[in-house]
Amino acid sequence: MFDLSNLVGVSKETLLILVAVAGIFALLFFVMKTKLHAFVALLLVSLVVGVLAGMPLEQVVASVQTGMGGTLGFVAVVVGLGAMFGQMLEVSGGAERLAQTIIKKFGEEKAPWALGITGFLVAIPVFFDVGFIILVPIVYGLAKKTGRSLLHYGIPLLAGLAVTHSFIPPTPGPIAVADLIGADMGWVILFGTVAGIPAMILAGPIFGRWIAKRIHVSTPDYMESNDEIAYTKDLPSFGLIVSLIMIPLALILLNTVSGVLIDDKESIIRQVLTFLGHPFVALTIATLLTFTLLGTKRGYTRQEVQDIATKALEPAGIIILVTGAGGVFKQVLIDSGVGKVLGDMMAGSPLPPILLAFLIAMAVRIAQGSATVSMVTAAGLSAPLIDTLNITGPYLGLVVIAIASGATVFSHVNDSGFWLVNRYFGLDVKDTLKSWTVMETIIGFTGLAVVATLGVIIGY
Repeated sequence: MFDLSNLVGVSKETLLILVAVAGIFALLFFVMKTKLHAFVALLLVSLVVGVLAGMPLEQVVASVQTGMGGTLGFVAVVVGLGAMFGQMLEVSGGAERLAQTIIKKFGEEKAPWALGITGFLVAIPVFFDVGFIILVPIVYGLAKKTGRSLLHYGIPLLAGLAVTHSFIPPTPGPIAVADLIGADMGWVILFGTVAGIPAMILAGPIFGRWIAKRIHVSTPDYMESNDEIAYTKDLPSFGLIVSLIMIPLALILLNTVSGVLIDDKESIIRQVLTFLGHPFVALTIATLLTFTLLGTKRGYTRQEVQDIATKALEPAGIIILVTGAGGVFKQVLIDSGVGKVLGDMMAGSPLPPILLAFLIAMAVRIAQGSATVSMVTAAGLSAPLIDTLNITGPYLGLVVIAIASGATVFSHVNDSGFWLVNRYFGLDVKDTLKSWTVMETIIGFTGLAVVATLGVIIGY
């Protein structure tokens, strides 16, 4: 293959850096300006980066196949199972039951805290936008009853949903990042929860109370006729819903803990916990239980359960493909030698890996808006640094949350979530920036502060 470095008169290392930078700008251009779908944009940029970096053409294609297959082998299974799990929870009224019970327990005065916790739990199995649309009528009802600003109740709900959406598997973002950089899912769940709880509290009830006093907004006229979802069955019990959500998380965490506490890999206890705690097995168990306990045992036919599961895979398919394309981008960076040069360069930086990963994700997030694309891109760029520094174990889990935090901050007009909140709360752009954007930024920087502190303690 031709050597472009001789043609442009620069060293091979300099050329690889220029190719990487050009690839990132090209990706942003395609996604932002030409509106090319992120899946196609990532594939196109990966091909061009491989060719310009001097890879043999057949190797470029092989890297694409390896990157896609290696990533989807894990992500497709987990995201697909998680989507079906969440869809069953949504259709059965499980999210509604969680909200009703928690608000009743907390009382009207502490409803913002109840909504924050509800959002935190609901977004584990249910996509962010779906969870918000299901629960926003509760926000309308509380605001109308008390005369308070929608933001008093809406911001805590959004904070709970947003934190879990970015920080805690089996949501697609952290699943994708963990797979791309090789992090253990148990550590990601643990650190995501540890960082997510204070982030939800600060960005939710605390900030929500403050901003609601400065921006008073009532239910917009065009949403007044928004009827609550009519469920065809009685709502499932609160205990059942919480149990179903916690089963896969508990199994995955037990797997991680057993690896730390039981040194003997031949121990039957460790082998069983490792098997049951693998995300494939844990989510399969949870999904089957959901199909049975929220489906056939509650009056749904097997065909109806199948239809619900099939519908869940429609939005999941897009996320799976984008994540797979992110795996292609990472693989091409590594196979072309660009990754090693980037890794060596970042390793020479005085900044710790957690902060570097955060800054990369933040830069992409501000530029193109999509949190998922930001996380996938940042993971691809951070992977070579992780290999160079030989980072393993718990610290990798912290890097995942750092990337998730960077991909959360400064949401603005190029983010679909910005406009979802703008429409449902009837805000203008300025007030959406003051409320939603600040809330997202608080979440991101709180997450960074927590994992940076833990990173100093744990080390790599």
